Amino acid sequence: MLGITMARWSLPKQDPWSTPFAETLLSQLSLAPGLHILDVASGHGIPAFYLAEQVGSTGRVLGIDLSAGQVARARAIQGTQLPWLSFACHDVRTLPDELPLFDRITGNLSVMFFRPNREETLHGLIRHLRPGGQLVLTFPSLGTFDSLWQRVDRELFRRGHSAERERFHVYLAERPSAKDARRWLSAFAMIGIAVIEQPLEVVSGPGRAFLNHPLLRGGFLDDVYECFEDQRQADDMMRAISADLASFSPLIALRCVMSGWKAAAR
Repeated sequence: MLGITMARWSLPKQDPWSTPFAETLLSQLSLAPGLHILDVASGHGIPAFYLAEQVGSTGRVLGIDLSAGQVARARAIQGTQLPWLSFACHDVRTLPDELPLFDRITGNLSVMFFRPNREETLHGLIRHLRPGGQLVLTFPSLGTFDSLWQRVDRELFRRGHSAERERFHVYLAERPSAKDARRWLSAFAMIGIAVIEQPLEVVSGPGRAFLNHPLLRGGFLDDVYECFEDQRQADDMMRAISADLASFSPLIALRCVMSGWKAAAR
C-alpha cells in the first residue's frame, strides 16, 4: 500500500524513528476506502493521518493515546481537516466496552505500551476487531540495540553494580520478541499470520550527542538510568560508555511487524 501516497499527509521524512516503523506497518496493512480503523498508541499521528487519507471520507479512523499531550498535539496538527479522523485519550490496556468493532486495528511502536500484561492487552484489542478484520502492530523487538546492552552489562559488572545489573537483566527479559508475537497471534486463533523483522541502524556521535540522542533518551537509555537509585552513579557510568562509541557500533534496532486476520464468522 505504500505506492498510494498523498502529498499532504504522506509519512514525514524528517522523523527517523516513527516513519521507518510506520513504513513497515504499511507494508503489511491491507487498505481500502471506507474502512474503519482503530490506531492505538497513536502519538501525534504517525500513521493516523496517512490512514485517514487512504480510507477517505466514507471511512473512519480513531487514534487513541494515553498521553493527553500527544492527543492535543495531534488535534492541533489536524485542525479542521480530515473530519472523519478523531483522536481520544484512552489506555490501550483498558479499552471501554462501548468502543465499536473496527475493520483494522493498527499500532505503530505500540507493543511496549502493553506492559505489564501484553497478552491480555492484545486479547482486548482483538475483541474490538471485526470478524475478517486485520490487526497490524509494530515494535522494536528483542535484540534491538543488543551491542549497547552488552556494553552496559560489561560496565555494570566491572563497576560492581550487582543490584543494578540484576534490575537491568529484568528490563531486558521484558522486551517482546518476534517469537512472542507469533505465539500471541496463534493463541488467539488469528489466521494469515506474518511476523517480520527488519534492521534499522541508528547513527550517533559520542558523548552528549549519544546521551541526548532523540531516539535513545526518553526511552531506551532511561531503562538503564531507572536501574540506579543513585543517579550520579548512572550518569558517571553512562558518560564513560558514551565516550566509547566504537565498542557498540553499529547500533541496530529491529523493526518488528506482527500481522494477523480475525477469522470470519461462520
